Amino acid sequence: MRRTLLKSKIQKAVVTDANLDYEGSLGLDEGLMKAADMIPYEKVHVYNIANGERFSTYLIKEAENSGKIAIYGAAAHKAGRGDELIIVSFVQLDEDEVEFFMPKVIILDGKNKIKEVR
Repeated sequence: MRRTLLKSKIQKAVVTDANLDYEGSLGLDEGLMKAADMIPYEKVHVYNIANGERFSTYLIKEAENSGKIAIYGAAAHKAGRGDELIIVSFVQLDEDEVEFFMPKVIILDGKNKIKEVR
């Protein structure tokens, strides 16, 4: 049996840009991607703390250490500049892997800098 578990979570990410005129995705600071063990084109779920909207999309790389978190395409209807987000990804594990697995949890400050890693 395989189980789906939380792999990575970025909490309190502040949207720095939203642009409807784009194919659609979530732009994320490359340094934050690395810290959270996320990669470009990985599927993520996004939870908007500001308005309760939830959506899934894929990641694209923004400049490392830029603090940029950008919502592109149709998702820009669900989150705007200044909104606070939770960004999560999941992994499927075999039953024997579950006991030893721990997700990466990254807590950000108000400027999208890492405040805490769990």
